[in-house]
Amino acid sequence: MTPTEPHFDNPEILLVTDDKVACDGGAGPMGHPRVYLPIYPDKGFVDCPYCDRRYVKTDSVASHMAH
Repeated sequence: MTPTEPHFDNPEILLVTDDKVACDGGAGPMGHPRVYLPIYPDKGFVDCPYCDRRYVKTDSVASHMAH
């Protein structure tokens, strides 16, 4: 990677048990407006449109790994 190429870290992955999550990007100046995101059963996860955090419903982890 050169200094002129953008550097993108892997998004943070959080395991959750609810069908809906709220994301504010974390505490401090690096946060963003709070958004409420649904996790649909057919997908099993949702990505925050602001910070790219991925919220994975824990019962979805087991069912996706079994396939």
